[in-house]
Amino acid sequence: MDAARIEDVVGEFVDLKKRGASLIGLCPFHNEKTPSFNVSVSKGIFKCFGCGVGGDSVRFVMEHEKYSYPEALRFLAQKYHIEVEETELNDEQAKAKDHRESLMIVTNWAGEFFTKQLWETDEGRTVGLNYFLERGYREDIIKKFGLGYAPEAWTALADAAKSKGYREEYLVETGLIVAREDGRQYDRFRARVLFPIHNLTGRILGFGGRTLKSDKQTPKYVNSPESAIYHKSNVLYGLFYAKKAISQLDHCLLVEGYADVIALHQAGIENVVSSSGTSLTSGQIRLISRYTKHVTLLFDGDKAGIQAALRGTDMLLEEGLNVKVLLVPDGEDPDSFIRKHGSDAFKVYLQAHEEDFISFKTKTLLQDAGNDPIKRAETIREVVQSIALIPDEIKVSVFIQECSQLLEMEERILLHELNKIRIDLSRKKEKRLAAERSNAIQQNTESLSAAAGPIHQQPSSGTAPVQPEKELISTTILQEREFVRVLLNYGREEADWEEQAGLPVAPLLINSVLDIPFEDPTCAAIIAIYQTFLSEERLPEERVFISHSNQAIAHLAVEALATKYQLSPNWNDDKRNIYVPEEKENLQELVYTSVYRIKKRWVENQMHGLREEIKEEKNEENMLILIQKYQSMKEALKTISERLGTIILK
Repeated sequence: MDAARIEDVVGEFVDLKKRGASLIGLCPFHNEKTPSFNVSVSKGIFKCFGCGVGGDSVRFVMEHEKYSYPEALRFLAQKYHIEVEETELNDEQAKAKDHRESLMIVTNWAGEFFTKQLWETDEGRTVGLNYFLERGYREDIIKKFGLGYAPEAWTALADAAKSKGYREEYLVETGLIVAREDGRQYDRFRARVLFPIHNLTGRILGFGGRTLKSDKQTPKYVNSPESAIYHKSNVLYGLFYAKKAISQLDHCLLVEGYADVIALHQAGIENVVSSSGTSLTSGQIRLISRYTKHVTLLFDGDKAGIQAALRGTDMLLEEGLNVKVLLVPDGEDPDSFIRKHGSDAFKVYLQAHEEDFISFKTKTLLQDAGNDPIKRAETIREVVQSIALIPDEIKVSVFIQECSQLLEMEERILLHELNKIRIDLSRKKEKRLAAERSNAIQQNTESLSAAAGPIHQQPSSGTAPVQPEKELISTTILQEREFVRVLLNYGREEADWEEQAGLPVAPLLINSVLDIPFEDPTCAAIIAIYQTFLSEERLPEERVFISHSNQAIAHLAVEALATKYQLSPNWNDDKRNIYVPEEKENLQELVYTSVYRIKKRWVENQMHGLREEIKEEKNEENMLILIQKYQSMKEALKTISERLGTIILK
């Protein structure tokens, strides 16, 4: 945990920029164009103020890679070259091992199996390896991408996997073997060369298999089906190998297939990824946007390639990316072009023929429209609609000018059409974003609900499971969470006021509310943890709560410690004699206010209970006692209200 610095871990997946004392970037957990994802280096936490996800380095890896807690620790240990001592699992423990991890183990073993078949068997070398070599792939590139070969035998992989002890259900779920209705099974990939598909950390999620047969009834490509670890819409082929180059060059080439990615890598162009034969998705675009805002679509020059480029530009523009297009000559693809003309010729072609999307789209659509005035009008509308998707006003202005020249049309007409389209898009966008935010928050809440159970109010224990926060939060719970915020942020600070000078703030806060029950079970659990530490004359560090095994406690701790807003450097300026005090400078008032609010709520609840008892009480003597108690509570409420500066109306 000491080694896993939050900025290093998050920075591997998110492009972070410094803002004040924190780092900011686009959240990897929901779709956004304006950064709301915040990393606090000093506190070792991340927090998205858009969708609400937050935590420490381990929690980030768990959320991002969908790892279990042990998986996340192993990932970080490997990253920082820390040896993890593993205990040998017995049969029962092995069966209970995390489901996703089991699937990952199976797919990574399959990758090794296919690779061995390619290099170490006669069939693999004769058929598979020769195919790759004939395509011009060097051996180092074949090994780098882990390319393999699946034997022609119907059950070669299934037999090998079962002999190694891999469970049949995992083989079926990952799509490595197919189960027929009659109970028989066979390998999905047979007599095919294999392209492993990796996640961002290099683990294999699935495979793409290309047939080497010329039979038209045999599908050219067979891919792994969707599974718990493989979702095609959120995966880009080659990103594991390309992410460093994309970040360094601040540019990404997007191609159509596996072969194109590998051919470009061999040509020395490594900032390239592929959508793996599927139409480009918003999830894939968000993956690219973590590393760069500049994308070039590199597609075939045939009709299908042109249509794919036109579809892709609008999606990329809508996500705020800068888009260029490059079509290789008709009848070619990047792979065949490089094999025919060489890598140097391809690099020259890339620089000479790359054009911005507006020029590409306008020329392409005008060519299709010809002299037909109706089609020409539709072309103008389509081009302006693409420009309307761009969030940057300066770019919009430049593209409108360029479009005006290309279409030989006045700018004011294009601007009028642009405004009409924008109004319509704005309405649609509002509805979509509202739905996305709702889904993101709902998923986060469900995640917390799954991890947290009911709490038993036992002050002596700080490890009781707790319930997650509810969607509608009462004023009482908000006050309790403010109390916890003050406790977590300033509990280790020393009081600077006379009567308590030099004492830590934490025991002052805790001792002030010992007899007051908290409604929010998560707040109660945090206070219970503090009580346990204080009984041992210790103060807990922030990490105790941020990295707590109970997600509700960890979530609330991050909420309390994360700071959404920071003071502008233009303030606290000696030249202008402007000075804005920090919250910590009014620590006494902050502490007393948080305590008095809790006490005020408790007194009000007591008074409410006494009023109900007085209504029901028939015995005159008992009633007088209750009235005296009520009057005492009323005086206490008056005193507390005066300290808080509030007014009692009744």
